[in-house]
Amino acid sequence: MKVTLAAACGFCYGVRRAVELAEQAEKGTHTLGPIIHNPQVVGRLAEQGVSPVDSLDEVEKGAVVLIRSHGVGPDIYEKADKQELKVIDATCPHVKKAQQDAKNIIEKGEKLIIVGEKAHPEVISISQWGANRAIIIDREEEAQQIPFCDSMGVVVQTTFSQEQFKRIAAILQQKTNHLDVHMTICTATQQRQQAAIELAGQVDAMIVIGGKNSANTGRLAQVCREQDCPTYHIETAAELDTDWFSGMNHIGITAGASTPDWIIQEVVKIMENLQAEGTEVMSEELLDKYDYEENPKKGDVVKGTVISVNDDAAYVSIGTKAEAILPKKEMAVPAPEKASDFVKVGDELTVEIAN
Repeated sequence: MKVTLAAACGFCYGVRRAVELAEQAEKGTHTLGPIIHNPQVVGRLAEQGVSPVDSLDEVEKGAVVLIRSHGVGPDIYEKADKQELKVIDATCPHVKKAQQDAKNIIEKGEKLIIVGEKAHPEVISISQWGANRAIIIDREEEAQQIPFCDSMGVVVQTTFSQEQFKRIAAILQQKTNHLDVHMTICTATQQRQQAAIELAGQVDAMIVIGGKNSANTGRLAQVCREQDCPTYHIETAAELDTDWFSGMNHIGITAGASTPDWIIQEVVKIMENLQAEGTEVMSEELLDKYDYEENPKKGDVVKGTVISVNDDAAYVSIGTKAEAILPKKEMAVPAPEKASDFVKVGDELTVEIAN
């Protein structure tokens, strides 16, 4: 069976940064809510002594608290200061921008519209920076119901569907004399959605990997289904059922921005070997067979595949439940101006583990 991994998938910059900050945090640190919407990552961090709490009321005075990638409102920072808490702010930079845009819209006296899921923590935090005066919508029908006003400012949840946002924005354009649109869907979300759309048009079915409570993973499943492609949203390889793929020859795989590489690679390995195994369901024995070896040690030379790259570094899958970070300064002498100028997603590399 042919298996194709989407050109862009898995951890985005904001999520990777938040997880790395949590991994580096001292034992006993609390995250305000789950660090990201991925139960497997949250569970592994809890084993390391970094666990979520629902409220600052659960945190003892002077403790360390990590603000998750979804962000929080200004009142949380004030309360943390009063409790003398040490705050590690892992809010995604794209969310920070949306928060400040919402604040600026209110300060300019415009009506604030937030396009996103009303109960999502990111949207709640954006609304709080907008003094809780926003109208929050996520469907075209709701946009139609907004009364006409002279001036309107719009921000959008960073993981929202870009196609759906375009449709909503077109309706809002008719509801005001001046529409100030802040396109706060992050680049990583746009890239992942576009890559998923393109792949869904080429395969017999799509597998979308990520937390069931992950908004951006849900959006990926949504855009794949909109291409009339059979789509299966799973959290881990244990949920795979071969009956889904009976008679199919080409399967596409993508993953949400909060899905770690080791979960993606487990699914890829099993699907690539599915036809040869002839297994009806994914048994524990089969999962164990394709599980990874012990993480490599300092000084080991291993082969890996580039799964993500930005200006500063490449992230390399090395066949373990971990990823290697290859800074641009380690790529060549002299170092390239951008890591993306030197390597691209899919490149196979031989690397030495430095630490």
